[in-house]
Amino acid sequence: MKKASLKDIAQQAGVSTALVSYVLNGKEKETRVGEAIAQKIRQIAKELNYQPNHLAKSLRSGKTHTIGLIIADISNPFFANIARVVEDEAKRNGYTVIIGSCDEHAEKSWDLLNVLINRQVDGFIIVSCEGSENQVHYLKERNIPFVLLDRHFPEIQTDFVATNNYKASYDAGVHLIQSGYERIGIMAYKSNMYHMEERVRGYKHALRDNNIEFRDAWLKEVHFETMDSEVRTAIDEVLASDQRVQAMIFATYGLAINALKYINELRLKVPSDLAIVSFGQAEVFDLYYCPITYVRQPLEMLGKTSVEFLLKKLKNPEEGMKQILMEAKLIARESSKAKTGALEG
Repeated sequence: MKKASLKDIAQQAGVSTALVSYVLNGKEKETRVGEAIAQKIRQIAKELNYQPNHLAKSLRSGKTHTIGLIIADISNPFFANIARVVEDEAKRNGYTVIIGSCDEHAEKSWDLLNVLINRQVDGFIIVSCEGSENQVHYLKERNIPFVLLDRHFPEIQTDFVATNNYKASYDAGVHLIQSGYERIGIMAYKSNMYHMEERVRGYKHALRDNNIEFRDAWLKEVHFETMDSEVRTAIDEVLASDQRVQAMIFATYGLAINALKYINELRLKVPSDLAIVSFGQAEVFDLYYCPITYVRQPLEMLGKTSVEFLLKKLKNPEEGMKQILMEAKLIARESSKAKTGALEG
């Protein structure tokens, strides 16, 4: 079926194509078109299922009204939900979002970046993965507007919107100490990413400020690619030591889910055998027989603010750099409730 053109609508309405163009671009006020004519043109356009040619429009304006969103891992509910927020907020402002997931691989992130640059997106919102600093430098050198979301590189001056990960992890540690736990472990990804380092740092400082000496055996770092098997080994190790861990903080949702599956297999009871606090909110945490205490990142605000920052840059390239850290909130549930009596050593 042939696509309807402005000319087809003009012929049917008995007016010029210029007039049709004005009406469909919402400029009828400027040309003082009568409401009846404008209504008629819109009705014919609807009947003919007229689709505007965005490509032609973008060639004229140099703007495509699209944003490239690169996220680290679409299978993580946190990122899936944040993508939804970004998409909704962009749409409210007349922008379309093209989403790509790099699965925590820098090469995949490069590929997505190049594809989206070739698609002429107006700007980027990026959840960076490890080893992608060169991509951030590349965007800066090319003057392509972007905002880093959830993760940033402190040594590179960029716009970013992120969570105060140090404070979030510190609060998780203090919460467990106040609930009566002393031997507290943390499981994180083996990564040089700043947000991950901050989560470990916050946990260590919570112990230090409460006169608990950190032990190396309490920190378990696993690789993202081999998470399934490494999480199991790590749980075995923290439970086997003579000073077995009483509580565990999981630095990501993925780690927590893998660990909970294994804890169930071992028939361990949460929190009596092992108390748990995790980063990242998900319905799964409510469905577990023992609702999981979690650190709730301000997902809605992170997503909306990243769009707001990017749109300001698109409207005004001279806009000053914007960097914001938002506070997470600890939601205390059954999995970390106060200890009754001393645990078996």
